[in-house]
Amino acid sequence: MSASLTGRTVLVVGRGSGIAHAATLAIRAAGGEVVVAGRDQKALAEAYDDPGITAEEVDLTDEASIAALAERLPAVDHIVSTASARARGQVGDLSPETVTMSFRTKVIGPILLAKHFASRMPSDGSFVLFSGSSARKPAIGMLAVGATNAAADAVARTLAVELAPIRVNAISPGTIDTGAYDGLGTQRKTALFAARTEQNPARRIGTSEDVAAAVVFALTNTFVTGVSLGVDGGEPLV
Repeated sequence: MSASLTGRTVLVVGRGSGIAHAATLAIRAAGGEVVVAGRDQKALAEAYDDPGITAEEVDLTDEASIAALAERLPAVDHIVSTASARARGQVGDLSPETVTMSFRTKVIGPILLAKHFASRMPSDGSFVLFSGSSARKPAIGMLAVGATNAAADAVARTLAVELAPIRVNAISPGTIDTGAYDGLGTQRKTALFAARTEQNPARRIGTSEDVAAAVVFALTNTFVTGVSLGVDGGEPLV
């Protein structure tokens, strides 16, 4: 049976590129109407040329902004929160502000989405949050990222119980070629990807489309809730 979101409205919070963009297109391909939301409404609107995709403004670090978005949207069946704030760095280099922003964006923001949207959603609706493989595989320089991701996993499990029968799941990507690693420079990025391709059981780097397919699965499989779905090529195993 093919996954279908026909007749359903999905709110996707995040940027207009990378995983958020791929997830939005996958949801549309599955028949869903999509509201994309983020800090830059104009850029989001320009990222898509599809009457089934509309753009809204929201700041996940501002509860009033989230509450206002909930008031503006007449009906939402599912919510996907892909937003994150960069928090890489070793312990001696991390600032409290960097760590706090990571948690506010990826942990507290989704909690506030649940607070303001859950009561407006149907009983067969769902939330999809994002964590990451660093929650399960510690790495130097990923302390704050790993802590944030582990917290996101905990939020998904607890909300799955508290909001039931609304389902709540997390997607946990591994190394995905979204452009997020471009800041390393071509040489370092190539070396990193080559090493991880050699080490992980899937023997390749992931794509945004790999993650988008998992998002659609989480949205449409009505017997999956409270899980953190690894889309990581088996990276945490080695």
